[in-house]
Amino acid sequence: MITDSEIKKKGMEILIKELGEVGAERFIALILRDSFDYTEWQKDLWKNDSVEELSRKANEYLLKQKKVPE
Repeated sequence: MITDSEIKKKGMEILIKELGEVGAERFIALILRDSFDYTEWQKDLWKNDSVEELSRKANEYLLKQKKVPE
């Protein structure tokens, strides 16, 4: 089982990789500043996508992650 510290470390690594250091810090600040309920937020996140569409997007993302740069 992964520890809370490991989750936070991995989360920051992903945020920095995807958003850059400044974007990651802005994201954290936004989450801390706003009253943020993840459960409510995620309910609307993919409300217009079917299960099949979400599965297709997830598979595409996974394939992109496995590609080795030439």
